[in-house]
Order: sequence, then structure tokens, then C-alpha cells
Amino acid sequence: MDGPARKSIVVSAVNIRKGGTLTVLRECLAFLSSQKDLKVTAIVHNADLCRFEGIEYIEIPWSIRSWGHRLWCEYITLGRISQKMEEPDLWLSLHDTTPNVHARRQAVYCHTSFPFMKVKAQDLRFDPKIPLFAKLTKYAYRKNVRRNSFLIVQQEWFRKGLSALTGFPNDKIIVAPPAFDIQPIGNSSSGIPTFFYPSTPDCHKNFETLCEATALLEKKLGQGVFRTVLTISGEENRYSKWLKSSWGSIKSLEFKGFLTKDELLRLYGEASALVFPSRSETWGLPISEFLPTGKPLILADLPYAHETASGAAATFFSPDNAQELADHMEELVNGNAAFAPIPVATHNEPYADCWDSLFKIILA
Repeated sequence: MDGPARKSIVVSAVNIRKGGTLTVLRECLAFLSSQKDLKVTAIVHNADLCRFEGIEYIEIPWSIRSWGHRLWCEYITLGRISQKMEEPDLWLSLHDTTPNVHARRQAVYCHTSFPFMKVKAQDLRFDPKIPLFAKLTKYAYRKNVRRNSFLIVQQEWFRKGLSALTGFPNDKIIVAPPAFDIQPIGNSSSGIPTFFYPSTPDCHKNFETLCEATALLEKKLGQGVFRTVLTISGEENRYSKWLKSSWGSIKSLEFKGFLTKDELLRLYGEASALVFPSRSETWGLPISEFLPTGKPLILADLPYAHETASGAAATFFSPDNAQELADHMEELVNGNAAFAPIPVATHNEPYADCWDSLFKIILA
């Protein structure tokens, strides 16, 4: 006698290549690979990035060539592929868009926070793709959204924002925070108060506010009193070159460039505080990585930072106010900083703390 039919799941992730989205894809497929009662097909541009036993793969390498190719793939090609399949029980899109597919149930994992970011004029100068991407993602989030049974986000503020943006019901948006393998960090002293901002040279990361705050503080306190360390070299792109040309003469400011994982952990240990001025994040991984040190956080006063740093000691500043940030830095240098505990974030249902919980909700 035949056993019960296996449920079938399609995971589409045709534009995922690196960073946090690739981590989500790998973790998702690793979990599904362990579920022998599921038949899983992954549609990606390159299976070698995420190959796991028991997963069937369909590769679409041309999907990453441009946004036009991506949208054609999502709204035309995936539909054609689904027509040739036995109707899956679940089609999970892991990257923001709701494809035109035939499936008993659909869900979308929403990563991109740019639609909720305040765009600056300089974004057009340094990376015009960002404001364009923000507009395209608003369109992508809204298009076909009612085809979904659930949307998936990483934070509570994102759930509320996405519901307001798309009109999708709050109680059908699942908050599923990412799981991190946080490594222990040894505390060490660099000799003088050290402010550390590890991030990539993208203009929404808002290095300029920290650079200007460092210049203001050096002018007031003098050289050799503190240092600010950045993980950019000033040579990566137009934005980082502008930062280096504008603030490269500030002696208290160090353009370290890319760091290995060991170097990053060492600087976490040396730092007196993490400064995180980014204007847009889905989560803010360096905040989570720094939390085990128990040392202070100086964060942009934005919803993602409050939620990621939940339960830690922190102070906040307007991401456009360099003087406010410089004042917080001065307080730490002088030993009179007041870093208050952030209230522990509470989550409404539906909430999933692991992949098993997430799929139980989606497949119920």
C-alpha cells in the first residue's frame, strides 16, 4: 500500500546571489532538505550557490542580467514553468515578488526595506539605482500581493509598514527573525576610546554623518583623544571616494578597508562602542554581532535599530544630525554617557522563531 503523498514545495529565488538573502536561501533549503516527507524544487540562477541533498533544481542563469530580465522571469517564465508541473502545495518566493504561478498556496519572503527609507538627493549622485530600486520594490510588493496566503518579514516594524504599503492583512504577515551563529568576542583595549562602524560602501549606509561627527569632535577635543574606525578604504566606488576626499584629513578617522572575520571580531573587542548610522536595514547584522560584548551602542533612531538592539544598552541619534552624534560620542569619551536599556521587543502572532515553525504556519 502506498504511503501518504508527499507535499510539494517550490522555492523560487532567481535573483539571490550574496549577502543576507543568500544566507536565508541556504538556511531555507538546508531545512527543507532534512524534511523527507516533502518534495522540494528550487528555482535559482546558479544551483552551486545553494546545493543540498534531496532538492531538485531548475537553473535560470539569465535572470540576474538586469531588473528587466528579473521581472520577465518572475511574471512570465515562472508561470510557464509552473504550468508544466503538477500543481505544488506551496510556492514560496524568497525575494520580494509574487510571481504569476499555478500553486495551491503562495507566500513571499520580503527583504527589501528601501521603500521605507527617506531618499536623499545625493543618492541620485552616488547610486541612482537605490531610489529607482525603492520605487520598483514598492511596485513589486504590491503586484499580485493578494495571491499570497502569507508574507514573511524579519521585524515587527516591517510587518506594520508592509501592511500599510500593500493593504495586506497584518495577521497574515509572519515575523520570522533571522537566526545568527554569533561568535564569542574577547574584550581588549585599544588604548583610547574607539568607535567602530563595520559596513559596506553603499550610500544608504550613511557614513557621512559619522565622518562629520568625528570631524566635529576632533575639532573640539583635539587629535589622539579618540578614534573612529570604518571598514571602507575610500577607493571602492564613487561614494567612498567622496567620503575619503571630504574627511580623509581627519586624524581621528581610520579608513581600514575590508576586514576578515578574525579582524572584525578583534575590532569588536577593541571598540568602546558600535556606531550604526545606516538609513535603511532589514535587520542590521553588526548590531547583533556586537551585542555579546555588552558594550554600548550608538544607533540611528530608526525602527530597525530599536528592534535589533532589543534588551541592550543604547542611545539614539537622528541619522542626519552629525552634531547630535558627536555629542553622544563626547559623552562616552568623557565617561559620562548614559546608555539606557532598550525595552525588549514584543511580537504579535503570527511569529516564527525557526524554519520549522515558519513552515508549520505556512503549510497548515
